Amino acid sequence: MYRKDSEGWIKHLDFIILDLICLQIAFILAYAFSGYGINPYTNFNYRNMAVFIEMADLLVMFEANTMKNVLKQDFYRGFVLTVRQGVTIGALSLVYLFMLQRSHSYSRLALVLTIIIYILLTYLIRVLWKRHLRKKMKEDGDCSLLLVVSEDVANTVVENMITHNYGRYKIAGIAVIDKEMTGQHIGGVEVVTDMANAAEFVCKQWIDEVLIATSGTVPYPKELIRQFTETGVTVHLNLVKVQSVPGKKQFVEKIGDYTVLTTSINYASTQELMLKRLMDIVGGLVGCLVTGILFIFLAPAIYIASPGPIFFAQERVGKNGKRFKMYKFRSMYMDAEERKAELMKDNKLGDGKMFKLDFDPRVIGNKILPDGTHKTGIGEFIRKTSIDEFPQFFNVLKGDMSIVGTRPPLISETNLYELHQRARLAIKPGITGMWQVKGRSTITDFEEVVRLDKEYIENWNFGMDIKILLETLLVVFNKKGAV
Repeated sequence: MYRKDSEGWIKHLDFIILDLICLQIAFILAYAFSGYGINPYTNFNYRNMAVFIEMADLLVMFEANTMKNVLKQDFYRGFVLTVRQGVTIGALSLVYLFMLQRSHSYSRLALVLTIIIYILLTYLIRVLWKRHLRKKMKEDGDCSLLLVVSEDVANTVVENMITHNYGRYKIAGIAVIDKEMTGQHIGGVEVVTDMANAAEFVCKQWIDEVLIATSGTVPYPKELIRQFTETGVTVHLNLVKVQSVPGKKQFVEKIGDYTVLTTSINYASTQELMLKRLMDIVGGLVGCLVTGILFIFLAPAIYIASPGPIFFAQERVGKNGKRFKMYKFRSMYMDAEERKAELMKDNKLGDGKMFKLDFDPRVIGNKILPDGTHKTGIGEFIRKTSIDEFPQFFNVLKGDMSIVGTRPPLISETNLYELHQRARLAIKPGITGMWQVKGRSTITDFEEVVRLDKEYIENWNFGMDIKILLETLLVVFNKKGAV
């Protein structure tokens, strides 16, 4: 799922906060330089003015739109806008004092110094902050981008994305669609695939988004675009030619210096994702605390039944193919992975894309007795009650996982995925999700798992996460579909 950048004032919230702080610092310094002391807030008139100038600053920023393209403003343009903003705040302050008839009790020197210091300080801070952000633009970010280009514009596209990397993309490589150049480098970026293998490359690697930019003489690869959208990866199409993709979310935006048509399985605003992340942080902290308490009781039981580590770490595939280590309380014997191959014939989801058994002898304490009956132990208990999942709250705090999402598969499983099945990786994996509350291990058709995961991604909203959390509690308490 694509994170759609916020529009309007919140897009430059960092500059707005810095601006408000600079204005208060200028206010305090002006008061001190005027010889009145270091704390203007003890005086009623000055305290009211401190509040008014902040409101005036916000009003000027929103009405005059002074933050528009703030990162792209050159030194001269930035200084002119800062002076204009400062003078306007000063004028509004004079009107405020005149209307309240308090100009006689407020220092004109303090007001003039406030505006002068504000203009100089704010301009300096904006320049330094823009320099900091531009430096970060050159560093690898958290979003992996594949460039799909024709050979004649490849250099231009790479240079453009490196120079205007406002989204802080990690450029994962280049796919040249009209010439075999795999293994070569363009502008310091490796050509990692050709058109014939580009969709398979996206399925096997960590790719969040794809930017397709070709010259007017090279047609867009329509079939490749269809394959990309089928995998669930977000596709940005440079607006030379456009086409509608049924069932997908589309909108126009800027990527680097290109105006593109973005196609994604779904998208969420920055505010929505911040709310989801806040829930993850709060839930992660609580979950880690509970994990620590459970460790006191489970560690001895697990170690006595099966000497070895208490926690089990396994590499899993996360959002858009990004790999991470997932943690659990160990519920299986130490040789569980080695024994998996011999048990594959009994897999309830027989195609190898998921692995579930009715009775798994690898689980600590599980035995098949001579009379054919089953004996269970501590491993089966913590799996039935889902206690083994609690260490994953550490993954949630790290940001590898979310509380609600899709279950993270193994690398060996994703290697078998078809294009449409890769779409279930289009969102951050979760401890619980649609599949778990709709049946968990009672669902044995992997296509049904994919359908439920895609249904969640395509219709995601914060209310749906709350609903799934409540349903998860009922499922766990009833031990419905547990493994």
